[in-house]
Amino acid sequence: MSETPSPARVVRVATTGDVHCREDRSEEIRAAFAALPGAADLLLLAGDLTTYGKPSEGAVLADACRDLEIPVYAVLGNHDWHVDRAEELTRVLRDGGIRVLEREADVCRLGGIEIGVVGVKGFVGGFPGSHMPDFGEPLLREVYREGQRDVEALDRGLREISLCQLRLVLLHYAPTEQTLVGEGEGIMAFLGTDRLAAPIVEHEPTLVVHGHAHAGTFEGRIGVVPVYNVSAPVIRQDFHIFELHVPDQTAPIH
Repeated sequence: MSETPSPARVVRVATTGDVHCREDRSEEIRAAFAALPGAADLLLLAGDLTTYGKPSEGAVLADACRDLEIPVYAVLGNHDWHVDRAEELTRVLRDGGIRVLEREADVCRLGGIEIGVVGVKGFVGGFPGSHMPDFGEPLLREVYREGQRDVEALDRGLREISLCQLRLVLLHYAPTEQTLVGEGEGIMAFLGTDRLAAPIVEHEPTLVVHGHAHAGTFEGRIGVVPVYNVSAPVIRQDFHIFELHVPDQTAPIH
């Protein structure tokens, strides 16, 4: 595996989401990923990796990533849970060298640069005007608690990587309504929740990316932190590559 990022202390991070792999798209997917070597130092996949969550669909992505000589990180999306075989799917993806993160953090080192990645799928919950409350029927309150577990995992993960020079957050659901502009107001509560914003404001990671909102907007911000919707229909290309300049000093402890 390559351990050298691009020159001048710049790390090139390729991103995409909602690739919806399936067997009849295997050649298309393989060709897209085959173009990455030499163009990126790290790859982030923002969920909805498959169409229905079948392990056979995950094998298409695993085969496309297997020979990539760069770290590949992914979170699952709602499509990847559809047939309720997420554990099998995750095993298939990991067999292809994909580091699937589920409410956890990981650190990789590229040419002496320490990069921390926190991966959280996120969940529904809403934004101003569409918030789901922690009130009422037990089933609805469990939906709220499920979202809160993601918020807590994001906070915990950002604390774990606080000393890394680059700190990346990988989500599927949106943490801000800014990147949902273009979507119908009636579905906002199902596209994410601004409760995920609190750990981002507190810890100020370098970059946050998410998918899920196919008709949303590419760029937003939470405080000083840039947030990008990298859903494939939004970026309108196979990958968007961010060039991140590495600071001379490690990140402050929060």
